[in-house]
Amino acid sequence: MTRNAMEMSNKELFAEVFGVKPEGIRFDSLTDLMTAPRAVQGIGEAKAAKVYAVREIARRLMQTASNKAEFIHGPEDAANIMLKRLRYEMQEQFFVIVLNTKNRVLAVNPVTIGSLSASIVHPREVFREVMKYPAASFIVAHNHPSGNPMPSREDLNVTQRLFKAGQILDIPLLDHIIVGSDGGDCWKSLKEEGLM
Repeated sequence: MTRNAMEMSNKELFAEVFGVKPEGIRFDSLTDLMTAPRAVQGIGEAKAAKVYAVREIARRLMQTASNKAEFIHGPEDAANIMLKRLRYEMQEQFFVIVLNTKNRVLAVNPVTIGSLSASIVHPREVFREVMKYPAASFIVAHNHPSGNPMPSREDLNVTQRLFKAGQILDIPLLDHIIVGSDGGDCWKSLKEEGLM
């Protein structure tokens, strides 16, 4: 690299790493570059595979940094955990965060992986994961690959079903986090929105 990488724009850094011309890149968003590399002039199948490999390395690096003992003090803590895992996923994925009595994270486990726009989840699948641990409570989270974290009618229905099941089992659902990718820390807490 001829310049310090920290001084480069996203477009320049992408061009340098993947051997393409900056003028062949139409956008400067890292999200767009890392999720749709074939839209960049000069990126074929082999280079696109490298882009996806780098994206996976970055995801694992963020996940490794988050594997230390974590506590949930509010929705932003749960959102930060899930942003690292879900922000750039191309399919909708539904996760459960299992907590102990001190709100220490015992597990962050996938429940279902859906399509580009839907992830069908049933309370029994969520509680199968929750009951593997000495859970005192839990939080669910999923992503919207569209980028918009606004809850759908189905999101609200699933949340209500999980909330009721949690009351019956005396393992309360504390929140439902929806992760988007529309720049920054794009997420919604259904609890904060008054939808639980």
